[in-house]
Amino acid sequence: MPEPTDAMSEHPRVIVVGAGITGLTTAYRLVTDHPDLEVTVIEAADRVGGKILTTPFDGRPVDCGADAFLARVPEAVGLCRELGLGDDLVSPAARNAYLFTGGGLHRFPEGLVLGVPTDLDALAAWGVVSSEGVARAAEDLTMPGTPFTDDESVGSLVRRRLGDEVFEALVAPLLSGVNAGDADALSVAAGAPQFAFALRDQQSLIAGLRAQAAASDPDAPVFYGLPTGSQTLTDTLAARIRAAGATIVLGTTVARIVDTTDGAPGQAGDDAHRYRLTLADGATIDADAMVLTIPDFAAAPLLAPLEPAVAVDLAAVEYASAIMVTLAVPKGAIGRPLDGSGVLVDRREGRLVTAASWASSKWAHYDRPDTALLRVSAGRHDDPRALGMGDDELLAAMLADLEVIMALTGPPTEVRITRWMEGLPQFRPGHLDRMRLGAARLAATRPGLVATGAGHAGLGIPVCIRQGTGAAASVAETLGRGPR
Repeated sequence: MPEPTDAMSEHPRVIVVGAGITGLTTAYRLVTDHPDLEVTVIEAADRVGGKILTTPFDGRPVDCGADAFLARVPEAVGLCRELGLGDDLVSPAARNAYLFTGGGLHRFPEGLVLGVPTDLDALAAWGVVSSEGVARAAEDLTMPGTPFTDDESVGSLVRRRLGDEVFEALVAPLLSGVNAGDADALSVAAGAPQFAFALRDQQSLIAGLRAQAAASDPDAPVFYGLPTGSQTLTDTLAARIRAAGATIVLGTTVARIVDTTDGAPGQAGDDAHRYRLTLADGATIDADAMVLTIPDFAAAPLLAPLEPAVAVDLAAVEYASAIMVTLAVPKGAIGRPLDGSGVLVDRREGRLVTAASWASSKWAHYDRPDTALLRVSAGRHDDPRALGMGDDELLAAMLADLEVIMALTGPPTEVRITRWMEGLPQFRPGHLDRMRLGAARLAATRPGLVATGAGHAGLGIPVCIRQGTGAAASVAETLGRGPR
């Protein structure tokens, strides 16, 4: 553990709290771009990676959480290439997916963007949405509107533009599933920014999304993943950070942060500040800057004595819990072809299972002649049924659902259950503005103290990498280090 220092030295110290993808990116950027800084990462868990975890399953490395990231968002692809992982990136072998609704499986129609149909002929041919629902969606093309300027919920926007039926049949299953929440309450700006961009220059949501599609390469990969698992990225970052001389301390919890500027804890001002971090065991570390990349509910009590208003906003961010059950199943025990990447389950079906990724069809490197690999999800913010079940009860209930959803007729040969408690922030309308105001407040009154992470600007590996890069740049500027 580093020893406390009493004044800003030739090698200023930066503490990064949290070793998930955001914290590791922050530390990596600091040690790479500013090697004169002394960087320490403190993590409460006994490993790095946060919500990114890969463990052996059925003789191969299989992700327990995120197994892919968006290819069109450059941060993750760029970082993988920078770390020498670019040649390892693979894209899914199957793009199409299914929806379980009305008691049956239906292949999603072509032309969807986050569930919004841009091909109305394909929507009509799909047969799940009524002719009246298709006609209502088409009204979006001629309905007057205004540019998207003020945030609102996805449900409010899509219901207004395309009607209730399209929202409930297509948009809600997709976006509620991704966020383990309720798309009716999900911020457009944070949870579906493509919709906001589509409406900046168009009155019509469909027309705006069509324009986005026309400007992109239709054959370009949508997602990338790593055959050795997403943890390869976080493990590689940690190795680079340590190789640069920085320290990563595991199994250590932060209990308190004070501003020791001019010997007066809590004093605010415009000059460079100093911070003292107290660990759960009572040890202290002094730092010239500090970055909190932990969940909002963990950061809020640390910031409350320093900036109560910022802490209140962070504490107000709700989190959902979800469970990932990984199954190895004989292919002969599945009564339908796994001819897609998986299935989303319409919440109106009342099932415990929210989605099932057909991982061995989605990823070519998982394919085996006799065994299918499934990654099955349960848990929503407003549906805690799965969380109250023990492993045996949960597995039995999910297998019963899979018997109906995908004609599963036999038991799995291997099972892994991963519980992500309070793992998914729920972004309500106005969330990004609240986080920006909080960040500006910290920058003005506590220079060098930054709070960021998945709960601030949106889910996904690329967004978290972007936030880590931004946090590192902010700290470097505060410490008088310009861009590299």
